[in-house]
Amino acid sequence: MTLDRRLNAYRSDLADARLNGRVEAERFVEGDIGEISSPVADLKSAPRHDAGVDHQLLLGDRVRVFERAEGWAWVQSERDGYVGYMADADIGSPGPAPTHVVAVPRSFAYPTDDLKSAPAVPLSMGCAVRVTGHTERRGTGYAALSTGSSMIASHLRPIGEGADDWVSVAELFEGTPYLWGGTSGFGVDCSGLIHLAMRMAGRAVLRDTDMQERSLGDVIDPGHNLGGLRRGDLVFWKGHVAIMTDAANAIHASGQTMLVTREPIAEAVARIMPQYGKPTAFRRP
Repeated sequence: MTLDRRLNAYRSDLADARLNGRVEAERFVEGDIGEISSPVADLKSAPRHDAGVDHQLLLGDRVRVFERAEGWAWVQSERDGYVGYMADADIGSPGPAPTHVVAVPRSFAYPTDDLKSAPAVPLSMGCAVRVTGHTERRGTGYAALSTGSSMIASHLRPIGEGADDWVSVAELFEGTPYLWGGTSGFGVDCSGLIHLAMRMAGRAVLRDTDMQERSLGDVIDPGHNLGGLRRGDLVFWKGHVAIMTDAANAIHASGQTMLVTREPIAEAVARIMPQYGKPTAFRRP
């Protein structure tokens, strides 16, 4: 059986040492662990600036680096196993374990503990940071970070404290722009929305729609006229997925509106049918 190249690092000239004996390659390497040092780092299909974005990794994520060449790195995400190319400049040396994660869709890191200070660095939900202390200015609490910058303390949550309801996390992104390959508060695609929302609830899931359709939860019968669906159920089409927010409505990163959109599931099914056909699966995570 051919291994999925999205989840297994192998080429004809180079491969992950853990795949030795399973694939053919001229050379096998263990790889080195690095840490994403940019707020959002694009994971691409090829080492070119004009190559498509397949996935995004966030500040503090760990990667295994198999190759560095001409400003690019060939890596595998330690969180979800996704393989691709990213700018070498987006990878730093791993430091101590992060202590907190950004728990709101978007926030900022400021040079000082003052919301008026500049320049502010935008951070996405899911970015991981190291908090070293706390201050207060004009009634606003700040978290001091190991980088010397500060964040609004209420925008952070300790690592390990997952959200109780991942669908509520997804709902926070309503109106967020659609971005192919996006998995951040600045832009998401349909499977990226599920990936990030479940991540914030402590669930590590695979990245792409077809992977999620095969692996998330159990197949369910949606019932007559989709009447058996409930909050949290997933509706899959070929290359697309939506999240039920209640028995009749769904939220998804929509290629029609180019936004994370909420709409009645019956309307979504009817609208999508002419181009992509009927839903391919219904699953309950």
